[in-house]
Parts: sequence; structure tokens; C-alpha cells
Amino acid sequence: MTDLQSQMKLAVAMAAVDQIQDGMLLGLGSGSTAALMIKSLGNKIKEGSLKEVVGVATSFQGEVLAQQLGIPLVAFSAVSKLDLAIDGADEVDPYFQLIKGGGACHVQEKLVASIADRFVVVVDSTKLVEKLNLEFKLPVEVLPTSWQLVQSKLKDIGGESDLRMAQKKAGPVVTDQGNLVLDVSFKNGITEPEKLESQINNFPGVLENGLFVNLTDEVLVGKVDNGSTTVTQLKKS
Repeated sequence: MTDLQSQMKLAVAMAAVDQIQDGMLLGLGSGSTAALMIKSLGNKIKEGSLKEVVGVATSFQGEVLAQQLGIPLVAFSAVSKLDLAIDGADEVDPYFQLIKGGGACHVQEKLVASIADRFVVVVDSTKLVEKLNLEFKLPVEVLPTSWQLVQSKLKDIGGESDLRMAQKKAGPVVTDQGNLVLDVSFKNGITEPEKLESQINNFPGVLENGLFVNLTDEVLVGKVDNGSTTVTQLKKS
């Protein structure tokens, strides 16, 4: 990660924390930008400028980080609604549709986003794209026994996929739910995210995929202009 990208991530993470209010039940996202947001939140709670904020983690990584910072947590199963969820994204198109799942946490991330009154996405400017999936592959979480079947089904609809392999262990990536991940590319990108999300999720053996359709309320974008960092707030019109 470049220094400029780090600056953009930090700026947008801090802007997101400015939206958190006392007493909120908050969805805590996963990934590098969300981790910066969680650290900033932890600092505000520690200094007393934010009070009675309770988080719901979207990953084991986020849960550990929040615990280390003293952020109170509650299990997803114990809540039915969140005031706000803040998370990153791997790609954001002009219609606020997302691809997430680079960290293989998209199942819990989508659950949390789906019950939030507001879902705010924090990204640096490199994550904005005209069309999804031209560069970043679509993650599809599958039961371990079904990955080859799902891979075949994906090929039938034009998707070429690879089983995601771990970087620092032998064998494939295993999600927090104990499943595997197929990373999928469509030759011309994804033109109908809503249709494709439903189509893939209907394949036997698929738990969930990384298309986040019609969930995002706002996107905060970190940019660097002439050496200075700015944050642009994009809202649905």
C-alpha cells in the first residue's frame, strides 16, 4: 500500500467515525479501512468523546481488534436492527452497487449491512469503477463439498473461477463460517448485479456471494489532490 493510499484510507475512516453518535448500535466492518475506523472509534471511546456505543463485528479479525480497544460488543444473533453500519468495499460502481469479500468476510458483512438503518461505505478513490468485476473478482462462498459443482454452474453462466488459496498456510482459504471461496471473473464484467446476485445464490452449495446490491446509502471517498487529503461524500440522489 502506498503512503498516499494510506492517507486516503485514514482520512475516510476518521470521517466515518464523525457520523457515530452516543448510544448507537453499530456494525463494525472488516478490512484495512474498516480497521482504521475501528481504531479511531476506540480512541474516541477511550477519551470519552463517544459514550454507550456498542458494536457488532463482521469478522473474527474485527472482533479481536474491537476487544483489544475496549469497544463493547454484542453478537449479531442478539440484535434485529442497527443504527449504522460502516464498512469498506473492493469495488463501488456509479449506482452504489458493490463487490466485497476480498477478506472472505462478505457473508457476515452482508448480514450486518442488511439490518442497518444506514449503511455507509468507506473507500479510497482507487475502489471506484465504472463497471464491477472487470478488475476485482467476485467472491462466492461455498460449502467445502460443493466447490467443484458450483464452479461448473458458474462456468455455465460465463464465469471462470478459481478456488482461493491461502497465503500463509497450505491449502485453501477457510472462512469464519468454515467454508471455501471461489473467485469469479466474467469476461465483460457484471452488467446486471441484482440478477446475478440472485442467480448465483440459487446454486446448490452456495452460501452467499460478494455482490452487495441496493444496500448502500452513502459512500465516503478518500482522495489526494495536490498532496492534500480530502473526503468526498456521495449520497444516492
